[in-house]
Amino acid sequence: MAANDVKLLGAWPSPFVMRVRMALKIKAVDYEFLEEKMGSNNDILHKSELLLKSNPVYKKIPVLIHGDKPICESLVIVQYIDEVWTSGSSILPSDPFDRAIARFWAAYIEDKWVPSLRSIGMAESEEAKKAAMEQVEEGLGLLEDAFVKCSKGKNFFSGDQVGYLDITLGCYLGWLKVTEKMNNVKLLDGAKTPGLDKWAERFCSDVAVKDVMPETEKLIEFAKVLFAKLRAASPN
Repeated sequence: MAANDVKLLGAWPSPFVMRVRMALKIKAVDYEFLEEKMGSNNDILHKSELLLKSNPVYKKIPVLIHGDKPICESLVIVQYIDEVWTSGSSILPSDPFDRAIARFWAAYIEDKWVPSLRSIGMAESEEAKKAAMEQVEEGLGLLEDAFVKCSKGKNFFSGDQVGYLDITLGCYLGWLKVTEKMNNVKLLDGAKTPGLDKWAERFCSDVAVKDVMPETEKLIEFAKVLFAKLRAASPN
């Protein structure tokens, strides 16, 4: 399919946009990447008319436009890509039970683990930061167990190749590295979570991932401005 039939509205630092780009790469889908312009402080999206028209409910990226049909929300888009482009490897597990388990852990990552990771950067005291870090580490312990069970001894959550749960968690690895460097800590510890530690290396080196994952230093500079802006906007 020609790239002009598939458009992706997004921005380079967004882990949600990374998910969609990884899925499109897995399926070898050509697309046009329409990057939303960043604000003068490199932290605020100037939302385009196309974005506002394509996602009038949430007004957020990513949005996949297939033909003239917009699809919103990253995990919804990933599932759409998997169902529409059936050539290449499947992104979601084919077995109904395995697919249900993958969706369960994806929901956990979104609802529980990511808010904890985000709380580290937003913490206004060392006590709050420590509590958030403990939650992140506890979550990584749970995800270590999930990896062992889901991977069944293979390289990825989905088996031999990057799939749905790999994408769901892996898109945050760049931000996890940023958190570690900015706070001088090691959250993904090979001694505590050896499976996840090795998985992370394989994931970031995968052909579907390596050209999408942003450089850590570039992401750190973005994060500094972003967190400062968010703290200034938060009520005291």
